[in-house]
Amino acid sequence: MIIQNVRVYTEDKKFEKGMIFIKDGVFDKIVTDLCEEGCCHEDVPDEDVIDGEGCYAIPGLIDLHFHGCMGDDFCDGTKEAIARIAKYEESVGVTAIAPATMTLPVEELEDILKVAAQYKKEAKEGADLIGINMEGPFISAVKKGAQDARNIVPCDAEICRRFLDASDGLVKFVGIAPEESKESTAFINQMKDKVNISLAHTNADYDTAKAAFDAGANHAVHLYNAMPAFTHRAPGVVGAVYDSKHVMAEIICDGVHIHPSAVRATFQMMGEDRMILISDSMRATGMPDGKYTLGGLDVNVKGNRATLVSDGALAGSATNLLDCMRTAVKKMGLPLETAVACATMNPAKSLGEYEKYGSIAVGKKADVVLLDSELGLKAVVKDGKRIESM
Repeated sequence: MIIQNVRVYTEDKKFEKGMIFIKDGVFDKIVTDLCEEGCCHEDVPDEDVIDGEGCYAIPGLIDLHFHGCMGDDFCDGTKEAIARIAKYEESVGVTAIAPATMTLPVEELEDILKVAAQYKKEAKEGADLIGINMEGPFISAVKKGAQDARNIVPCDAEICRRFLDASDGLVKFVGIAPEESKESTAFINQMKDKVNISLAHTNADYDTAKAAFDAGANHAVHLYNAMPAFTHRAPGVVGAVYDSKHVMAEIICDGVHIHPSAVRATFQMMGEDRMILISDSMRATGMPDGKYTLGGLDVNVKGNRATLVSDGALAGSATNLLDCMRTAVKKMGLPLETAVACATMNPAKSLGEYEKYGSIAVGKKADVVLLDSELGLKAVVKDGKRIESM
């Protein structure tokens, strides 16, 4: 396949007019100098040529924190649910996924992880399942958000090992609230070389969060949400993230969770190389308004706002990652080049998958999304094959 007449997003985060050559499901050559010898394609059948009509050509998006869509949730714990989720995500340009778990009983989480591991072995279509993001159960009841407090337990290395074993290595992030256990530093020391440790649904103050990052935690779950406010005398987790340059941070740019001004300020403060766009989408994404569930709790969804029936707390989002990226650019003022990196390169690097995913480069998986000048979705190419929209 050849994708021609596009503005290719390069690994130095620029758009350049060019062509993309794909062979056997991987990028074979990227031509950004259209006078380069060999850029013609007389030997390629017309049906294998896509005229991009001047579109932006960006890598397939990677969502490393979301729960579900189209009526399904990753924690439903069936291969059929994961398959439907992967199919929808692929159709909206998210070609690799790392769904998030909820705070459920340990044994139930183990079963969910085993199903995911089996699904990965059998999957033949849809977005690639390249990781799992464990948002619970090692969290704080004070900042539980839409998590079920009845299932919260202190961080425990043995339980964590059970999760890693059940997932056959798919678990890439394990979230903790370090203030909830005197053993949190020991936990981080024991597990940091086996899995990424994130701070998630935590009420930690600056000193506690900074100590966790100093011990080896390297990730922050949905910055600002389910953590203490960032203030000038009590900078909390956000301040600790800023002062810990090895830490990467998720951010939800759905237009509901964080004010656009705060998003802009955060990118200035943290730097674009450390920020990861996520959707945090729940099963209502792609579905009509109504009542749904998240982690066993009832949720009302109206537009792109999802809130718990019990107390009105935000309960994930009803927005896919492409829409979040579009919102970040068109309504929040982030440069397109920055937003693309934070939805492709950065999550691939955080997941340890940048050798195969996250950029348009020779030898990587041929996942491409074509966007028009208004960032409307024009085409998705997955493993070198054009995907039909749902």
